[in-house]
Amino acid sequence: MLRTAFTTKLYVTVLVALVLGAVLGLVAPEAGVAMQPLGDGFIALIRMLVAPVIFCTVVTGIASAGALTSMGRVGVKALVYFEVVTTIALIIGLVVMNVLRPGDGVHAVPGAIKITGVAGQYVTQGEEAHWYDFLVNIIPKSLVGAFVDGNVLQVLLVSVLFAIAVVMLGPRGAAITKGVERIGEAVFGIVRLVMYLAPIGAFGAMAYTTGKFGATTLSSLGAFVGLFWLTGLFFCLVVLGVIARLCGINILRLYRYFKDELLITLGTANYEAVMPQLIAKLERLGCPKPIVGLVVPSGYAFNSDGVCLYMGFAGLYIAQAFDINLSIWQQLGLLAVFLITSKGGAGIAGAGFVLLAATLSTTGTIPVAGIMLIFGIDRFMSMARGLVSLCGQMLASIVVSIWERAFDRERALAELSGKPAAEPVAL
Repeated sequence: MLRTAFTTKLYVTVLVALVLGAVLGLVAPEAGVAMQPLGDGFIALIRMLVAPVIFCTVVTGIASAGALTSMGRVGVKALVYFEVVTTIALIIGLVVMNVLRPGDGVHAVPGAIKITGVAGQYVTQGEEAHWYDFLVNIIPKSLVGAFVDGNVLQVLLVSVLFAIAVVMLGPRGAAITKGVERIGEAVFGIVRLVMYLAPIGAFGAMAYTTGKFGATTLSSLGAFVGLFWLTGLFFCLVVLGVIARLCGINILRLYRYFKDELLITLGTANYEAVMPQLIAKLERLGCPKPIVGLVVPSGYAFNSDGVCLYMGFAGLYIAQAFDINLSIWQQLGLLAVFLITSKGGAGIAGAGFVLLAATLSTTGTIPVAGIMLIFGIDRFMSMARGLVSLCGQMLASIVVSIWERAFDRERALAELSGKPAAEPVAL
């Protein structure tokens, strides 16, 4: 029972840990806040493995595939899919806010709001950001700098270039590919060891969240948080559900397959922490390793459905709270800016909040000080952002694999039904 509690039944253990953490935070807030190092420590352990996981997955995937032109085609298809789905997320957020208008009646005064504490740091970071920063920051300062900083896009760039160089070596590169593949197996072994700590990390993160931002914070903006969660649920079940149906996949079975990752994301409010497990499970599900290796890391920067949904929600809520009536053209302008600025969130702490501040600073239509209206509930919003983005990440590799006619549907159906399946396919 103890063994299965941390392996096949890990989701049950994590769920129990989440409940216990929430109870501790509500009953003894100070004790709950003191649990923060447990959650932060677990996230740090996983993040230290993200760079080597990406490198090993991308290099072995591309090098074993051999055909570089196919990888370029996969990248273009992935970006097209990312843009379509994130645009839908933004539009849904804007439509819901225009119809229900939860910010009406707040009547906030911009001059009376002061930006303080951590929120001030986020705003400063956002104001100093530019729409093109994510393009410039793709290039690391040094070859190893990408791995030191843990920037997902930088690691992806180095990995792709290294893989191309290995392919160009021809037969001489086979030994390098084999060596990287073995290192990758060892890295995923470390991931499995770290995952034993997932319940502890989830417990600490949830206790901290409810202890620091519990019932008191939620009472004032609970309706706004609830509306965001309901809209996120609609997006995951209906929008992503339709896409999954077109792929021949039952969306509820897919979510059940990734239940461990969903619960860990719920507890830690950080979906980057499950990237290694996401890559491994998508390969087992029938997506070729080269496709998963490209789509998943790039998706963490370009496919943040949850961030896009949040930016549309938060931007219009602040405008409504300040009694600012935005015309349809102004909202379309915001949507266009959101589509650009939302692409720079990989590796940024409090990414959704920073990107929102950067966008509001760029447009000048809505006072940046308005982010203080929602800062207290950002942790609860972040949970939903992470869950929605993770659900989008699950489907992206499947869609691109089908688009490439390389998806093993029989294997996927067997995995989703809990039946044993053969080894993952190769491109």
